Amino acid sequence: MPDDAGEKTEAPTPRRLSEARNKGQIARSTDLNSALLLLGGLIGLRIFGPQMIGSLHETMRRNLSMTESSADLALDLATIVPQIGMLILGAAGPVLVVLILLAVASNLLQVGFIFTTEPLTPKLDKLNPINGVQRIFSSRTAMQLVMNLFKLGVVTAVAVVAINDRLEDIMAAMALSGWPLLIQLAQVLYDIGLLLGIALLVIALIDFTWQKFKHNRDLRMSKQEVREEMRSMEGDPQLRQRRRRMQMTAAMQRIQKAVPTADVVVTNPTELAIAIKYNSDAMAAPKVVAKGADHLARKIREIAITHGIPIIERKPLAQALYKTVEVNQEVPERFYQAIAEILAYVYRLSGKKMQRKPQKTRAA
Repeated sequence: MPDDAGEKTEAPTPRRLSEARNKGQIARSTDLNSALLLLGGLIGLRIFGPQMIGSLHETMRRNLSMTESSADLALDLATIVPQIGMLILGAAGPVLVVLILLAVASNLLQVGFIFTTEPLTPKLDKLNPINGVQRIFSSRTAMQLVMNLFKLGVVTAVAVVAINDRLEDIMAAMALSGWPLLIQLAQVLYDIGLLLGIALLVIALIDFTWQKFKHNRDLRMSKQEVREEMRSMEGDPQLRQRRRRMQMTAAMQRIQKAVPTADVVVTNPTELAIAIKYNSDAMAAPKVVAKGADHLARKIREIAITHGIPIIERKPLAQALYKTVEVNQEVPERFYQAIAEILAYVYRLSGKKMQRKPQKTRAA
């Protein structure tokens, strides 16, 4: 086996990536989901929060300010609590819908739609304590720890900067009370949360890029694995050779049957050969009855010589017919003039009476 057979130096093939995907091995970042949900929740609260708080405040004020006794208060509470619950549910409903859509979109953007039960299949090696200890002290776990510490450090730094920037507003809010205090603190917390959400989103995008790189690196293949995969996709070499032989045999049989019926063979002169037949009584236009390149072209010429079929060298015409006309197809009208000249020349040499041209050529 070559020295490089075991080195994972080759990028994973599409088949390798597809097999890993079917097993649930997909590059994804949970931090990206968290960042999008945090930002989506904050924006949703920003849009729908004032309406929810205002409606809640008005309901509480209208119902509780008019109670005159404990019995009335108990009766009002029995009525108010369901109203408040429905009010909160109605106001928070759009926020919940936004969060659900963001969670679904985040997963679809990262991994697309996939359904597999492979990750749920029990694996005995996961119960092996030795393997568990090795995973704990592996280089991958160490790298994950470093990444988590980096994320924590960045989030902490952003939080400290954001709090210091709004420290005066926080201190000013301490002199307030009631709703103004709550509104001021809510605004400060929203601004800080928004900065943290943006920072988490940036970290999550970096983490997703790293996960993609690590996923492709883990799936890298050796040159030997790539060769084996190509062989498995193409099939057994002996079967491929057998199919080629069968195809060649079928082509030879068609050529041996069709070429003797042709009127002329147009060549390149050696690489291509096209056998053409024209019968004005049975055909609307000349027809290609056989064609071939290299070995088949040589065989067509041999059969033509054996049966006395004229061979005419016309390089541009042979190339054009070989590329554009299939076997048993009529020659396109743009070749009528060239074919007619060749047939006229052949008929003069053989003393055969010239057949009239195709109908479209006569009309032209």
